Amino acid sequence: MIEVQHTNVFFRPDSKRVLIRPFLSSDPLKISHVLHRALSLTETEVEDQLALLRTDFSSRHMDLETSWRRHFAMVRGHVNDQTLSPSRQLYLGALFSGEYALESAALFNPAIVPHPDQSGVEDGALRFVLSLRATGEGHISSIEFRSGMIHPDGSITTDKVTPFVSAPEVKENPTYRKTIFVHKLREMGFENKISERIMEPLGEEFTHEDLERAVNQSRTKSRSREIERTMECVKWLASSNYEVHFPEAMALSERIIFPVSANESNGIEDARFVRFVEDDGRVCYYATYTAYNGRAILPQLIETTHFRDFRIRTLNGQAVQNKGMALFPRRIHGLFAMISRQDDENLFLMLSDNMHFWNNPRLLAKPTQPWEFVKIGNCGSPIETEAGWLVITHGVGPMRRYCLGAMLLDLEDPSRVIGTLKYPLLEPTGEKREGYVPNVVYSCGAMIHSGRLILPYALSDTSSTIGTVDLKELLGALQR
Repeated sequence: MIEVQHTNVFFRPDSKRVLIRPFLSSDPLKISHVLHRALSLTETEVEDQLALLRTDFSSRHMDLETSWRRHFAMVRGHVNDQTLSPSRQLYLGALFSGEYALESAALFNPAIVPHPDQSGVEDGALRFVLSLRATGEGHISSIEFRSGMIHPDGSITTDKVTPFVSAPEVKENPTYRKTIFVHKLREMGFENKISERIMEPLGEEFTHEDLERAVNQSRTKSRSREIERTMECVKWLASSNYEVHFPEAMALSERIIFPVSANESNGIEDARFVRFVEDDGRVCYYATYTAYNGRAILPQLIETTHFRDFRIRTLNGQAVQNKGMALFPRRIHGLFAMISRQDDENLFLMLSDNMHFWNNPRLLAKPTQPWEFVKIGNCGSPIETEAGWLVITHGVGPMRRYCLGAMLLDLEDPSRVIGTLKYPLLEPTGEKREGYVPNVVYSCGAMIHSGRLILPYALSDTSSTIGTVDLKELLGALQR
């Protein structure tokens, strides 16, 4: 058996980390009732109420009033008097705000990548970024971040986590690529005269405002069901592709990617981050994740360079199905490569000349060992080694027990499996088996540093830790 050395680094959920979210009824009449009651207060009473709110909540949030202004803007259309004082606007915004403990239930399924900023790091050390799936009330998942250092002696420390969390600014006028947008409409069955009329005046790159203008110009007096459904689809697709921004001065641990679009309204699950290096040396961080709306799942893609600005994009193609898509960290013979699991049972390999389009998956591996007889999947992006592509896997066996395994793929031909572990690399034993979902160890991405596999993993869908493995020993076992 291969030894996994455990560290004293743990990431545990903290219910005190709260995010301000909108707290609005879907019933316009109820919104009007709340506004009517609040507008009956005098200015002095409003100031008194604001003072109480500031005393009670200012210590829990970095910028309380910005959230209140944003949420007031969401109900401004229900207010007849548009000359309200700044204080009254703040108070109305507070009435339609609420705290959400985004990691009160769990902080799990981590992925680790080298930090984009390695300035000031001593020789033999490495600064890293760790992403985590945070789950709170209603089992809604979002993405959190941590940072830390692997020191020359192999020890691992993490940076201090601030008590504050903040949602990003959602860019009001994101850009889209026409070829990708049209392809997705075709894939969804909405390539028709209406969509052609909308898309025809748009350039190869267009903004949300351009799209809105094109939609309005294409409207006709006829309002058939096909027209309504097509326009709804165009708007849905636009809202599913968005951009968010965090201030550079904001600590990494304060940045929260919370569901924005309708297709991820019930959660952003299991982001598999990878540091991707293009053939010309350009670096971008990508993450595939599962968007969940409470009924269906949809794999999507995150793009970022410095973990401040993020582009969220839908993935396209017949092979964009199920969970667990993981991108290779570079092109192979000019093509992008992805590990996937379309059938919720076996591992597949996909190759594509376009990051956003995936088709024709090829069977890569089936469950072969008793501890993975139910199904297998990946635990993050393949890792390049001299011996081949190292893939950390998970297997599900009797009693829905999740174990971690490993396989090795040929560097030049990743469809060729060189070797697999016949036994688990890591099992849910002892304290690892107890949690929100018992008997589970799981990871969304590891990396290599100084001859060791740095393996963050979740403990039964509750908390997370980091283990390390001697790389030479692991590759030797896989090659045998």
